[in-house]
Amino acid sequence: MNDDFAYVDELVPGIRWDAKYATWDNFTGKPVDGYLANRIVGTRALCAALEQARDKAASLGFGLLLWDGYRPQRAVDCFLRWSGQPEDGRTKPRHYPNIDRADMVEKGYVAAKSGHTRGSTVDLTLYHLATGELAAMGGRHDLMDPVSRHHATEIAPAELQNRERLRSIMEDCGFDRYDREWWHYTLRNEPYPDVYFDFPIT
Repeated sequence: MNDDFAYVDELVPGIRWDAKYATWDNFTGKPVDGYLANRIVGTRALCAALEQARDKAASLGFGLLLWDGYRPQRAVDCFLRWSGQPEDGRTKPRHYPNIDRADMVEKGYVAAKSGHTRGSTVDLTLYHLATGELAAMGGRHDLMDPVSRHHATEIAPAELQNRERLRSIMEDCGFDRYDREWWHYTLRNEPYPDVYFDFPIT
C-alpha cells in the first residue's frame, strides 16, 4: 500500500465498516481474491471527503457504514471468472434474482475495470446514530436489479427519502453517484483517475 492510501477507519474515526468481499456474505458466496482482512482502504483524498460526509450525516442523526472502498484488480478478475462459471443458485435469490450471472457484465453490475480499483470509490449506507439500526433503503448491497437504481419507483417513500438523503450528503461532499447502485459513489476529483491498483488488503 503506497503512502497515498490508508485504512479508512484510522483517518475517519467513528465510521463503521463491514468489508463484504473479505467475508462469505457477498454475491460470490466466499471471500474474494485480494481481501485478506476485513478493513476498508482508500486514498487519503477519499478519507478526507468521507470525514466531511461523516460530519454532515451526523448533523442529520445518521452515521456511515462502509461495505467496500479500494478493490484490488485481482478481485475484479475474480468476479469476472465467477460470472462465467455455471450457476449453483447459492447467492442468486439474494443478489441477482432476476438475471443470469453471465449477464452481470453486460448489464453494468460487474466491470472489467472498476472505479473501486482506483482507490476513491466507496460502497456505503446510512445508519441511525440513536439506535445503530441501518436506514431502510429498499434493497441490500449488491442487489443486481433495477430496484437498486437511485430513483426506483418500486420502493416505499421512506426508503426513497433515505436514498436521497445519502445522495445529498455524498454529492455535497464531493462525490458522484452511480445511477444503477444507490450505495456506490466515486470522488469527483479522484487523485488516480487512470490507475488501477492491485495490492492486496492485509
